[in-house]
Amino acid sequence: MTAGKLLAVSDLHVAYKENLQLAGRLAPTSDDDWLIVAGDVGEVFDEVVATLRHLAGRFAKVIWAPGNHELWTHPKDPVTARGDRRYQQLVAACRSLGVVTPEDPFPVWTGTGGPVVVAPLFVLYDYTWRAPGTTTKAESLAYAERTGIVCTDEMLLHPDPYPSREAWCDARLAETERRLSAIDPALPTLLVTHWPLHRHPTDILRFPEFAQWCGTEGTADWHTRFRAQVAVYGHLHIRRTTERDGVRFEEVSLGYPREWRARFGEAPPLLRDVLAGEDVEPPVLAGL
Repeated sequence: MTAGKLLAVSDLHVAYKENLQLAGRLAPTSDDDWLIVAGDVGEVFDEVVATLRHLAGRFAKVIWAPGNHELWTHPKDPVTARGDRRYQQLVAACRSLGVVTPEDPFPVWTGTGGPVVVAPLFVLYDYTWRAPGTTTKAESLAYAERTGIVCTDEMLLHPDPYPSREAWCDARLAETERRLSAIDPALPTLLVTHWPLHRHPTDILRFPEFAQWCGTEGTADWHTRFRAQVAVYGHLHIRRTTERDGVRFEEVSLGYPREWRARFGEAPPLLRDVLAGEDVEPPVLAGL
């Protein structure tokens, strides 16, 4: 029997028909495979839950960290909860499916490449990755507005009950740091976030001003401080592997159809074996 693998994907964006079809193809290579889903499954609450339900029925364990799109309160979504209330409703839905969330005990992978603590994290961003030549949030946002590169979060990602997204980020940083500090120091970790933990992956962005919606300086040393073997993330839609301080960073996004078609044609890579550092072709099964 094939040994179990720790697989990962992010940014499925199932609102796109082509992406929904590809999400339906995601399947394990063995009965012991775990799947990490690093955010941006979709934008509408029920679509997110339906996709995670489908994946939970296929993989031995599914581990989810939220992205910004799941946290949007989209005008087309019948679920109108905002901010932390929306996040907590997603957590409750995941728990009903057996999907691990950032609010649950971190599972330990003991298969090939283990043991390693798999820690899904929700930390948001706080505008500290500012646009070139700016020193304040106001200057950075003004620069982005002048270039026309403004994240839709500004309209749809509400921080309620916090006064701002950065205040929500501060609270998430404090709680997440507390939980990471409690992990057995003898064990390495695999840190899973939607937004990259370190700024270096954003250096490749065509529009560097977008980095202010991509992370926080508050996590800049977490990959070393919390013994990360691998840091898994999405959000940028630039699927690649980088390294920082001897730690491998794996971007596992699918992204929008126009993006993956431009890079990969009609057969984009879907699943990444994040401990082995290689893509895995899922078996052909019926879709969603």
